[in-house]
Amino acid sequence: MNEREVFDLLVYSWFGLAVLVFLFLFFISAPYGRHARQGWGPTVSNTVGWVIMEAPSPLVFTACFVWGKNFTAPAWIFLGLWLLHYGYRAFIYPLRMGSSGKKRMPLVIALMGVAFNSVNGYINGRWLFGFADAYELSWLWDPRFVAGVALFLAGYAINHHSDHVLRTLRKPGETGYKIPTGGMYRFVSAPNYLGEVVEWAGWALLTFSLPGAAFAFWTTANLAPRAATHHAWYRETFPEYPKRRKALLPFLW
Repeated sequence: MNEREVFDLLVYSWFGLAVLVFLFLFFISAPYGRHARQGWGPTVSNTVGWVIMEAPSPLVFTACFVWGKNFTAPAWIFLGLWLLHYGYRAFIYPLRMGSSGKKRMPLVIALMGVAFNSVNGYINGRWLFGFADAYELSWLWDPRFVAGVALFLAGYAINHHSDHVLRTLRKPGETGYKIPTGGMYRFVSAPNYLGEVVEWAGWALLTFSLPGAAFAFWTTANLAPRAATHHAWYRETFPEYPKRRKALLPFLW
């Protein structure tokens, strides 16, 4: 098999694997953050774990750009948007985690993140900068691109604001959990996850690509079950938790 045949097989398999992960995570929550528990082997600090598992995505994607053949204006924008998200997620967010950064994460979870982000960075970057026909300048005013960028930036803003709410929830020296309020927390228990779902749905639209759609599908398959777990945890932990607040989708679910 040549690289393109392996690539196509990988993309289609990515959709199937996402379905399996989606079903699995409704029964077993990933053991980090508030859902951390024993029995998953050696651990690393949350800060180190986040860097380990997120860094491959911007590195692999950028490598695909450098060694690719498509360097049109849209290609540079694709690179910029990807690094806008992952530069923050891999190298800034872990250093701003506060007390949650002192918690522990199973090393196996970090390594699973490495595998996911390496493959995901590869299939998106290799397609956009190598296998796909070059996106021409006219793509910048195509309705799919314009709407996709708007969705991406809206999701990015929701994600960042939700992280800020969580980061400033505790006063200096405080520990434990509180009920977050404000922003999209008025409507859902996991607006940071909602932001990521919106972001990568926008990415799928602005690139109008099968790898982009696979990433959006994976994001939803991974985060929807965790949002449901978060929502159930909040309701069990806090009797006064807002009853009208949903898990992930405002007013719906």
